[in-house]
Amino acid sequence: MTGDRPYETAGIMAGIYGDGYISMANAYEVSLIGAMRASIETLYAEACQADQGILPRGPERYYVEVAPERIDGCVDILSHPWFVAVNEAVLGPEWRIVEVGFDIPFPGATTQPWHRDFRSPEATSIGRHITSLAFNLTAVDTTLDMGPFEIAPGTQWDAIDECPHGMFPDRSRWPRYEGLAIAKLAQRGSISARSALTIHRGTANRSDKARPVLVIGVDGPDARNSDHHDLQMTRAFKAALPPVLKGRFKGRVVDRISGVRQNHVIDGLIAPIADGY
Repeated sequence: MTGDRPYETAGIMAGIYGDGYISMANAYEVSLIGAMRASIETLYAEACQADQGILPRGPERYYVEVAPERIDGCVDILSHPWFVAVNEAVLGPEWRIVEVGFDIPFPGATTQPWHRDFRSPEATSIGRHITSLAFNLTAVDTTLDMGPFEIAPGTQWDAIDECPHGMFPDRSRWPRYEGLAIAKLAQRGSISARSALTIHRGTANRSDKARPVLVIGVDGPDARNSDHHDLQMTRAFKAALPPVLKGRFKGRVVDRISGVRQNHVIDGLIAPIADGY
């Protein structure tokens, strides 16, 4: 760390363009994460009562997109200097938040197929330019039996366009990913950033505890992931944003939050896979 730049661009770029994943431990107070978790639990209960309010991501694993202001502490989370610095370094000055949601693998959640979150755009596959980022904040201290997130470092550059939707590598490729795989045992207060194109999977939750994770999607100016989301904020929330977040959201400004449309369906994650394949 040097001078007035505590988070160096070179290190951020090396991580995202190299392994495809970086993280910062102890970024937030555990009390803030506790409030975030309480919001997630309330919002999940509400979503279960709504028609198509939750999206399945495999057996006993669900995703819900929400309005940022419904998450307690969200402004503090999104205005953290590391979060801002990572977006500035990788995506440039015109980055925009396009998604806030949460993923919950409950007890009994099974291992997902290896995948990326969407097809690699030509800017990445040909131009070797990362155009968007996904941030995760765990709401619990992760242990091995809770089904930690696994990532195969460096695979954001893999060419898999022949695979279904350019997202799901053929099983013949899986041994390579398993050889590269690193399980991320995220702890409360940490935040991670990754390219959503880096091949990854959720693993089986064999514990008796849920493992909720907040998800934040951010686009650079040449990404179009906002087309798949329904980010909403009220006029009052927008007006009260601190300067660092002014103009940083891409979505609908409304008088009152209505049901968020759950658009980001990933069909390939719904069916379970057998242990040992």
